[in-house]
Amino acid sequence: MLQQPRRGGGEGRTTAAKSAAVSLHLGIIRIAESAGDAILDVYRREDHGATRKADDSPLTLADRAAHDVIVAGLAELDPGTPVLSEESEPVTDGERLEWGRFWLVDPLDGTKEFLKRNGEFTVNIALIEGGRPVLGVVHAPVLATTYWATLGGGAYKREGAAADRRIGVSDYRASGLRVVASRSHAGERRFLGALESHECISKGSSLKLCLVAEGAANLYPRFGPTMEWDIAAAAIVVTEAGGTITDVEGRDLTFNKANLLNAQFVVCGRPAYPWANVLASLDAEAESA
Repeated sequence: MLQQPRRGGGEGRTTAAKSAAVSLHLGIIRIAESAGDAILDVYRREDHGATRKADDSPLTLADRAAHDVIVAGLAELDPGTPVLSEESEPVTDGERLEWGRFWLVDPLDGTKEFLKRNGEFTVNIALIEGGRPVLGVVHAPVLATTYWATLGGGAYKREGAAADRRIGVSDYRASGLRVVASRSHAGERRFLGALESHECISKGSSLKLCLVAEGAANLYPRFGPTMEWDIAAAAIVVTEAGGTITDVEGRDLTFNKANLLNAQFVVCGRPAYPWANVLASLDAEAESA
C-alpha cells in the first residue's frame, strides 16, 4: 500500500519542501541520466518497436525502458512515495487526488522527435507537493544537457561534464522578441501573425520551456493540448529562473487536478511580454468578423 504524506500548510511546510527537494535533486539527476542511457540504447537501433496508444500517439521501446528505470530508481531513492508516469498503469482519480506528495514523470517527452532522430526529446521528473512542483529535472540525452531546479533554490543547466551553471530568463526589450512556438497549431499561427517583429524558434518537447528559462527565448505560447507530466519538471525550471507560466487568464498552473489535461498556457521571461493584449485584439477581431 502506498504511503501517503501528511497534509499541512504554512511556512513550516514550505521550508520542509525546500529542504527535501534540495536533498533529492542529485539522486533525481542520476535517475534521469540513467533513463536517458536506456533511451539512447533504443535510439541507436534500427527498430524502435514503435506502436500506437489508444489516443494514436506513438509509443516506443524507449518509453517503456525509461519508465522502468525511473520507477525503480524512485522506489529506491524515495520509497513509499507514489509515482504517476505517462506510462503508468491507470490509477483511479479518487486515489490520485488524495496524494499530497508524489512524483510526476514523463519518461520520454517528444516521442515524435525521437522517431525523427532530431535529438530534441527529454526525460522529465518532477516532485509535486500541494499541487505545485518543488523539484524538477529535465534531461536531454542526445544533447547531454540537464536543466534542474528546486523550490527557492534557483534554476541550473548542466552540459556534459561541465559544472552546473545558474540560469535566468531574459528581457525581450533588450534582446528583441524571441518566440518558441509550433507553426503546426492553428491557434499559435494566428497568435504569431499578430505579434510585433519577432524571431521564431522551433524546438521539440519540454526544451521549449527550458529555452525561456535560460534566456534563449522570451515567450512560449501553448494553445494545443498537453498533459501535466509534459511540463511539470520544466515549469519549476522556468519559475526558479525568474519567469512565469500561467493560463491565458493569467492564473498560475496547478498540478494533480481532477483532469490531468493542462489549460492553454503562456511561458514568459521577465518582464513578461504583454501577450494578453495580443489575445484580446485577436478576440475582438474575431467578434467583429
